Amino acid sequence: MTGEPNSGAEGHWRALERLYSSAPVNSKFASSLEVTGEGAARITFDITEDVFHAAGAAHGTVYFKMLDDAAFYAANTLVTDRFLLTTSFNLHFTKPVRDGTIIAEGRWVSGRRRVFVAESRLIDGEGDEIGRGTGTFMKSRIPLSGLPGYAE
Repeated sequence: MTGEPNSGAEGHWRALERLYSSAPVNSKFASSLEVTGEGAARITFDITEDVFHAAGAAHGTVYFKMLDDAAFYAANTLVTDRFLLTTSFNLHFTKPVRDGTIIAEGRWVSGRRRVFVAESRLIDGEGDEIGRGTGTFMKSRIPLSGLPGYAE
């Protein structure tokens, strides 16, 4: 990696952050991605009533989305040419969340060629883990460079 901010790994990480922001689904959520290093990503998400289930807490789809995205982007830091696809994801809910900001922390675990494994966890505003997941991701045929948002 050179010292230039938009080259090498740093450039790839910033491009992944732009890709996250440009995805139409992410306009529905108050969230942002930060790639924090090779094999590591963090998503900040604000819980509001519009993501509640009938009993007044965040719906499980929110847990899945944040856990999947954090693990996905952690794994995609290691792949500079192709978009990864989620092939499986296991998650565990440990605590309901009703308001505030949650953080999804993703971490690459293994794989460097075609299949990647990454894990993630959700942390609430009190510092408690509220969910955990592990995903398997596979290289697709979709070039990152051709995706809106990835290129500046």
